[in-house]
Amino acid sequence: MGSTKDVLDKHLNSFREGNLERILSDYAPDAILFTPAGPLTGEAIRAFFKGLFAEFAKPGAVFRLGEQFVDGDYGYILWTAETADQRYELGTDTFVVRNGKIAVQSYAGKTAPRS
Repeated sequence: MGSTKDVLDKHLNSFREGNLERILSDYAPDAILFTPAGPLTGEAIRAFFKGLFAEFAKPGAVFRLGEQFVDGDYGYILWTAETADQRYELGTDTFVVRNGKIAVQSYAGKTAPRS
């Protein structure tokens, strides 16, 4: 069972690699991901990441991690990114990790279409 930092590091590396199965393995079976569009669980989390991976697989995509903080079971990241279609002016995720798995995550971001 990994520490919260270990889980977040693996999660970020899996995202950078576009490894869907590995990123999904970070989540507890009953995990919930809060997004601006509403809470996601189970297969909806898979669909969310499939969409993100398709977007970030396009040429020119860049992800920049700005900050990462961990305190016990809690983690926080602040980031920016650009894809062929979107500019993520600000992205933030907060995580609750229990027993080496993400139990709860919240995501919020300010995006703008690229012109």
